Amino acid sequence: MRLEPAQLARLMPCPESRALRFAGPLTAAMREFDIGTPARAAAFLAQIGHESASLAHLEENLAYSAEALRRTWPARFPTEALARQFARQPEAIAERVYGGRLGNGPEGSGDGWRYRGRGLIQLTGRANYREFGRRLGLPLEAEPDLLLQPEPAARSAAAFWAARGLNALADAGQFEAITRRINGGLHGQADRLARWRRARQVLGAQP
Repeated sequence: MRLEPAQLARLMPCPESRALRFAGPLTAAMREFDIGTPARAAAFLAQIGHESASLAHLEENLAYSAEALRRTWPARFPTEALARQFARQPEAIAERVYGGRLGNGPEGSGDGWRYRGRGLIQLTGRANYREFGRRLGLPLEAEPDLLLQPEPAARSAAAFWAARGLNALADAGQFEAITRRINGGLHGQADRLARWRRARQVLGAQP
């Protein structure tokens, strides 16, 4: 399957100038990781569209308000006072929520911030940077900002998709299960579903 910039712009949706940057890298990455049918492509593009805000953001935005911190990570911010202490401080938030997990060192080690979400599927955590750097032949653990470039961003997303068995779920139409495997829950599911419906229409996938 070849993605044309105009088609990708309509599908996301996004400006065609942005689609021009990503159509080639996404076409190559999808071919490399066997995301070649309309059903697979529609599910994949819907999910990365949500994760990247229609290809606009290749890096996690962690400038959360106190209210958003408590809603998103209630276990990490159990009180209003603690949430206010961290609000609008992206680096401190990353250390708090990602420190000591996902292969990262403890809070304060710098790993939470260094290995925050990047790329089109928001790869997160030292362990994932190491794993997918090895799979792709890229030094992602040493150079995490490589994922801010269109080609590594696209390849890392497609590699994650394939490694986590998401082609099979797309074939079966199990979109909710795909979201859970990417996100760990159903955060943003209404937007993901709207994107999936639009992607299926654009690509001619069966409902």
